[in-house]
Amino acid sequence: MQATEAAVTVTETKPDLDISHYLPDWLQPAWDYLAPYPGLLTLLLVAVAYSLSRPLKILLRHSLLKMAAKTSTKADDNLIEYLTRPLVLTSVTLALMLSVAAYDLPATLRETTLSALVTILLFSWLKAGLRTARIVLEMISAHHHRLGIVQESTIPLFDMSIKIVLVGAGAYLFLLIWGIEPTAWLASAGVIGIAVGFAARDSLANLFSGIFIAADAPYKIGDYIVLDTGERGEVTSLGMRSTRLLTRDDVEVTIPNAVIANAKIINESGGPWLKERIRMPVGVAYGSDVDEVCEILVSVGLDHEEVARHPEPRVRMRAFGDSSLDFELLVWIEHPQLRGRIRHDLLKNTYKAFKEHGVEIPFPQTDIHVRSGLQSPNSSPE
Repeated sequence: MQATEAAVTVTETKPDLDISHYLPDWLQPAWDYLAPYPGLLTLLLVAVAYSLSRPLKILLRHSLLKMAAKTSTKADDNLIEYLTRPLVLTSVTLALMLSVAAYDLPATLRETTLSALVTILLFSWLKAGLRTARIVLEMISAHHHRLGIVQESTIPLFDMSIKIVLVGAGAYLFLLIWGIEPTAWLASAGVIGIAVGFAARDSLANLFSGIFIAADAPYKIGDYIVLDTGERGEVTSLGMRSTRLLTRDDVEVTIPNAVIANAKIINESGGPWLKERIRMPVGVAYGSDVDEVCEILVSVGLDHEEVARHPEPRVRMRAFGDSSLDFELLVWIEHPQLRGRIRHDLLKNTYKAFKEHGVEIPFPQTDIHVRSGLQSPNSSPE
């Protein structure tokens, strides 16, 4: 008796997926004529749906792309592509759903077939919705002066929130499509959630850490960061589970969010601007003209075309070393990824400039003094 009541409850909560009831009156004679031939009816409906939806998709994309051509960004082009891509699949799937009514199928098989077709529609539009949400966020962040809350640094937070909402709504609709009562599942989710929480505590820690990272924004996509373990690279992805870095060796490093949230992070792209300062220590021999050394080092910095002019290069004398006068050349570069190559150029040009002006670069030396006139302990006097 209880099983029967449960079955009745499931049947009542399942929506009616048979769309043949919604045919207009003027199509009813054609439907009655072709209904005895379900195979022919299916082919005809699919062919008509494809023939109508394909030109409609092309026409709609052409019209929208013509409007989007007035903008300089390519994001709207991708948005149009994602929105129009499911049109053909939707039309063909609806045609198949309509043709199911022409077959003499058992009730269970008919409902299962209709539910499977609607599930295909749900997943196709859910996929399009997830991609569209990302593009819309990027377009809004490009005009952050109009809507300040959505900026490049807050895109991952909104992206993860929208994904959670869309996936949750999709899961709810999936349960309704297959006649599963969502209320019962939500009621039991508390007990199941405790068990799942213990089993997937690492995954949940990564999820919440990703949300906190997106909210706190210690770094964003495109920043160059250095971890306390020594990894240095560009942030290429900030997901719900992990953060990905692309090192200068083109090696991708994936760090779980729970790990990176508790790590010491040096953001080379942080601060008031993207520029980064290079410190290049240089030693010259004692007796060198210190003013000339400063002029040479400043000219080396100014002669490099990729060194920033504001702030301009500067030189500081740091210490009297053991075997050298210690100087430091300070220059600013436009982007952290240029650091290695520009430092290489500055070192090479400094050596050439010192050699041209006769400035000596010292190196550590050890003098050994040998005393003469000492007798060996084993030698006998004459």
